[in-house]
Amino acid sequence: MSLNRLVTRLLLLTAVMFAFGFALVPIYDVMCRAFGINGKTGGQYEGSQVSDPSRAVRVQFMSTNAGDMSWEFHATADQIQVNPGAVNQMVFVARNPTSKPMSAQAVPSITPAEAAAYFHKTECFCFTQQVLQPGERIEMPVRFIVDRDLPGSVKHLTLAYTLFDITARHPPVAPAATQAAR
Repeated sequence: MSLNRLVTRLLLLTAVMFAFGFALVPIYDVMCRAFGINGKTGGQYEGSQVSDPSRAVRVQFMSTNAGDMSWEFHATADQIQVNPGAVNQMVFVARNPTSKPMSAQAVPSITPAEAAAYFHKTECFCFTQQVLQPGERIEMPVRFIVDRDLPGSVKHLTLAYTLFDITARHPPVAPAATQAAR
């Protein structure tokens, strides 16, 4: 094999590997949503359903902070009973106890994983970044529907949020009143 053919094949292999690396992220997301892997939820839900009052599902709420996050963060209740097809709401509370403005992003997950495709958030604080000034407290609602097609064997879901400090990547903007005073 000539040196030119070897170099050409190695360059072609490098280009294919590089392209495959970029394709992995969208492939992973599609696979997670299709199979309910890693607690990916069904996302925003635009449909409408009729509530099934003959069936109740317990939805438990958990909230944790990533290692470097210092905010106080919790749901206003540990769990609620819901009827599949009904619109439900839970409020989460966050407070920045530090002396500096901070930005945060919440990442949700659903367990059991098989139920993730049947959990639809219609409104969620996890869709946007949250910015809190020192000592500021905020109530953040999440509205959701547990799909009527949820398998009958699933009687309990857990909606868990992990709150991450993203201040270094997305510095908070000072409030308008503070900027005007400068």
